[in-house]
Amino acid sequence: MAAKPTACLALADGTVFYGHGFGATGEVVAELVFNTAMTGYQEIMTDPSYASQIVTFTFPHIGNTGVTDEDDEAADPVASGIVVRWDPTQPSNWRAAGQLPEWMERRGRIGIGGVDTRRLTRAIRQQGAPHVVLAHDPDGSFDLEAMIAKARDWHGLVGLDLAREVSCAQGYRWQEGGWEWGQGFGTSPEEKPFKVVALDYGAKRNILRSLVSHGADVTVLPATATAEEVMAHEPEGVFLSNGPGDPAATGEYAVPMIRDLLARDMPIFGICLGHQMLALALGAKTVKMSHGHHGANHPVRDNETGKVEITSMNHGFAVDSQTLPKGVVETHVSLFDGSNCGIRVSEKPVFSVQHHPEASPGPQDSLYLFRRFADSMRSRRG
Repeated sequence: MAAKPTACLALADGTVFYGHGFGATGEVVAELVFNTAMTGYQEIMTDPSYASQIVTFTFPHIGNTGVTDEDDEAADPVASGIVVRWDPTQPSNWRAAGQLPEWMERRGRIGIGGVDTRRLTRAIRQQGAPHVVLAHDPDGSFDLEAMIAKARDWHGLVGLDLAREVSCAQGYRWQEGGWEWGQGFGTSPEEKPFKVVALDYGAKRNILRSLVSHGADVTVLPATATAEEVMAHEPEGVFLSNGPGDPAATGEYAVPMIRDLLARDMPIFGICLGHQMLALALGAKTVKMSHGHHGANHPVRDNETGKVEITSMNHGFAVDSQTLPKGVVETHVSLFDGSNCGIRVSEKPVFSVQHHPEASPGPQDSLYLFRRFADSMRSRRG
């Protein structure tokens, strides 16, 4: 006799998937997306860009390398939960300091295993990212009608400003560089590091580390910081971080600040949500995608060199390239669907990309973007 399901995933269209629960118990409502990465589940779970989202992993073996504090991209998991094909197994990796189910239980995140993730991924691709409720109850007691109703009633991500929720509460300095074999986390190689202010819309630690590794001394400020608060630190460059939610909603307070910085003609570099809000500040528009881009194998073409980069992505909104104003050049496009993945401002040291160049899927195809930012600051020193 089959074991009684201890978890279930209810979609707004009434479809229900049963499975084995692990991690925390309880119930959560969110948007469901799929991620095609074969590694990095801990980084994905702690990426603030996944706020209010549940992640379905297309790779079946999730949890097999355990967890370690070094791989956290934020202090706690931000993704609401995960859906996997096989239940997590005992970890087999020399870096493992614990197991994924226990880690998720301590951090209050729900997981469900034993799900046909191929079927679920096809549904997301064909119908778009659905609103869902994920529940874990060791007794297997679920009110399906209530769960489906809650999924249908959920407001979704459109119009939702989540950056304010995941941003830091107050400013701080970040001086830790990238991890190196046998040495741990490094420091800036510059004798006089570039003073960079990073606006935290949900910044990943490895992005901040990459800035440091390319010569920056980073001061991180909250998402709601004003241009005056940014300039009080006398930055040589400004970085606009990744983050979750609808860029148009976050842009209500961030766009005026970015426009003020643009008028000062200083180097600006944006990634992900930062890219989208830079585009908004320049006069473009953003749109909600059907199921977004989530994974570590996304090909992106650099229009200016013809080079194809294998990139890491995590976004459900995109810049509408048809709305880019004169003087803004589309530098990168997705080879999956042609969507915009990068811009630069003509005659200004201002640029941004949709993908995550620090995440090393290529593994270093896109690191030149951090060097470009450093070079733009170096050239202004004379």
